[in-house]
Amino acid sequence: MQAHEQQQTLKISGMTCAGCARNVTRLLSQVAGVVDAEVDLARGEARVRGTAAFDALAQALEGAGYRAERP
Repeated sequence: MQAHEQQQTLKISGMTCAGCARNVTRLLSQVAGVVDAEVDLARGEARVRGTAAFDALAQALEGAGYRAERP
């Protein structure tokens, strides 16, 4: 991990299936500054590595009907 990168864990609501998890992964990966995004459907969480701000990540998901919160 680069010195300026950070890892964030997001609590995601609105995911109900593997397709949702793939969609959330894709949406998070498209946010500027995201290096890697991993979604755990069973836990309802996403781990995001990079320089993207929480607000940018949450906004990307909200536009698709998901909700992100800090755990």
